[in-house]
Amino acid sequence: MRRIKPADVLHFVVERSKGHTPASAGTIASSVRVYLRFRQFSGDHTEALIAAVPKVAVWSMARLPKLLTQAQLAQFLSAFDTQTASGRRDYAMARLLVDLGLRVGEVAALQLADVDWHEGTLRIGATKCKRTDLLPLPVQTGRALFDYVRFGRPQTSSRALFVRHRAPFDRPVTPAVVCSAIRLAYARCGWPSSSMGTHLLRHTAASRMLGNGASLKDIADVLRHRSINTTMIYAKVDLRRLAAVVSPWPGSRS
Repeated sequence: MRRIKPADVLHFVVERSKGHTPASAGTIASSVRVYLRFRQFSGDHTEALIAAVPKVAVWSMARLPKLLTQAQLAQFLSAFDTQTASGRRDYAMARLLVDLGLRVGEVAALQLADVDWHEGTLRIGATKCKRTDLLPLPVQTGRALFDYVRFGRPQTSSRALFVRHRAPFDRPVTPAVVCSAIRLAYARCGWPSSSMGTHLLRHTAASRMLGNGASLKDIADVLRHRSINTTMIYAKVDLRRLAAVVSPWPGSRS
């Protein structure tokens, strides 16, 4: 360790970070920093080396969230064969992801009792946010759920809303089953499922709500964000409202 200089540490991190995203570069720098601290606890004098590890700027609001366009969304929803029982189930799960922005684990955990058909509401049990929420059930989403429960859901003693259609039967779907259904729909659309995860549908749901006039507070409530700051990223995709407040470029004609 005595042969290593601060410039060597800086050069190593910079070279290894080339071609990586800021988040990956930050992981590389953090790993080097942790190792040097371990060597410090082992008796080596690495204080100057630790100080030489660069900090990588990772701006949480730097990127625009990936979204599906209206045409892509229509293509995606048309990729499910609603003439089959499993197709009705997968379509209903997709509508929950697209219309309400639910998380995969929330969809898999839904119970029959969570749907209030008379009031038109959906209860989301305590999951990531450790709380129970009540969401309005959009008409199209409710229709998809009704079509599955009435004509696609097999006879089973399970009280889960979505159940397996392949052995082992009488068991609720897992988050992996939900993810698989979405990836297969992406594949039928001819899209690379490796770069398009289920969270893409949650971003699309937020963008649709914003485009229909919902406030960021409304979107935060539906997506169940603990902090409004988490929802602020969607302000960048509302180009119509941004254009109304944009200032002219210095030196240009207004």
